[in-house]
This record gives sequence, structure tokens and C-alpha cells, in this order.
Amino acid sequence: MTTTQRTLAAAGSLAALLALSACGSSADAAAPGSAGSATAEYQAVADSAACQQLREEHPDLVGTTKTNALNPYTPGYETIDPTNPDQYVGFDIDLGNAIGACLGFTVDYVPVGFAELIPTVASGRADWIVSNLYATQERAAGGVDFVSYSKVYDGILVAKGNPKGLTGIDASMCGATVALNKGYVEVPLVEDLAPGCEAAGEAAPVVSLFDSSADCVQAILAGRADAYVNDSNTVVRFIAEHPDELDQAETVLLDYEIGIGVPQGQVPFRDAVVGALTEIQGSGLQDELAKKWELSENAVAEPTVLSVG
Repeated sequence: MTTTQRTLAAAGSLAALLALSACGSSADAAAPGSAGSATAEYQAVADSAACQQLREEHPDLVGTTKTNALNPYTPGYETIDPTNPDQYVGFDIDLGNAIGACLGFTVDYVPVGFAELIPTVASGRADWIVSNLYATQERAAGGVDFVSYSKVYDGILVAKGNPKGLTGIDASMCGATVALNKGYVEVPLVEDLAPGCEAAGEAAPVVSLFDSSADCVQAILAGRADAYVNDSNTVVRFIAEHPDELDQAETVLLDYEIGIGVPQGQVPFRDAVVGALTEIQGSGLQDELAKKWELSENAVAEPTVLSVG
């Protein structure tokens, strides 16, 4: 897929404000997960006193388009619309559009590999990241500030029946081949098991790196990997797609939060996102979107900023 940008319209009540920005076509507006089909979801937030005040405080955002760098291979969060390959759908798509509706801008997208999310924003090729990205000090050091919005529950995807008897990111993974996305926080967590495994006379886990979640799952289905670790909701989605072949071994609460990445130094934009998220959470919209996309373990986290700048 090229870096063709796809624009989605924000809330209908902001149409006059957004007249100068790119808007979706009538076909776009009918696509599931697009701003056009979710106007009612965003309307109350867009019309709230808090969002009106935010637009007054940040007039430079009104009528603009913000490009979201995303890795569109995570079911429930961001994927290519199966009914329209020119659209993306998922919780993060809706959340980004809700923030845009609150602040008066529209959203378009540039799809990249997971490991390229932060470099794409840090280099100025995109304006922000709303792509189920765990906020860490190491990632922030790559040139972004994070605004958190959800706690992290990881699931361990395995073959049906859990033949390796995996119980977590623990000694049970000794000798196992674990498929992970390049750049995932789970990579060092699994690699750090090696000394303990070797001290116990067992082989260290083998980390097999891939560019997308779908590739990791295919590795398990093909017998080339024993496990895959990712957001628990994502794991459940893949099991639903392959109920006779896949299982979940365990759910693990990690000491991370999911965050929106904003380029370091863009404090007004970052603070505007904090304000929009605060209103979205307070209105209950974030919970509603999580239910819409069947993210049962999407635990709201009060917006906080992680910055190393």
C-alpha cells in the first residue's frame, strides 16, 4: 500500500468551520467507521462547552487536516475496511475522528510498518499517531510525547489447546518460539527471559520478528511459532477468526498505557489533545467506542503526558 492519504470528514456541526479542509466524498461518508457514518457519536462531544472552548483556545487547528501514522493490521483498533479498501475502520479511527471533531480538524492517514510509526511522526511525515501504541520512555525518546488514554492488558495467542503449556511471559516460554512485531515492547520482555532459562538448563526463547500482527498469527497457524503476544482484545479477535486453530494462554497486565504520539515540541497540539480526550472520556464516548468495537478490556486511563524532552 502506498502512502496515499485518505480523508474523513469530522462532525456535521463543524461543517462550516471545516469548509476549507478536505472532506470525504458521499461514498466515504457511508463507510463504516468513517466520520460521516459516526456523526451522532461525535456530535455531542463536538457541541460540548469544553470542545467549543478548546477550539477558541486553538484556532490554528480549526479547518486543518492532521495526518495519522498508523499500522492498519490490528483488528478492532485499525484495519482496512473490508468493504472499501480506501477506508480504515476501528476504535482508533473513531477516537481520532472524535478528537478531530472536538478540536475542529479532519483526519487523514499514512500507513507504515509498526517500527516506523514514531520515525514517521518525528520526521514530519505525519502529525500524530493514534494506532494502539504503548507509551514508553524509550519510544518517547524517539521524538514524540505521549498522551495516554487506556491501560494495557496483553494476551498470549497460542495454537489450540496450548500445546506448549504457556502461562505468561515467564519461564514457561523457555525454548518456545515467540512471534512478535518489530518494535513491540514485548520483544525485550521475552528476550529478558533468556538468562533465567539458561540458568535452569533450558533453551532461551526464540523471538521471531514480523512487520504486522497478521504475519505473527500466520506463523502460529503454519507451525513456525508457538506464541504471539499483543493486546488482549486483538488476541481475542484472532481467535474468533480461527476458533478451531487458536487459543489464548493467559492475560497479562503490563505496566504500560496506550498513548497518542505527538511530535516533541508541539505542546499546544499535545495539550489540545489532552483536553479533547478528557471531554471524550468524561462524556462516556470512549467507553461507547470500545463497546462498539468489542474491546472488552479497554480500560480507560486518565489522560497523562509522557515526555522525555
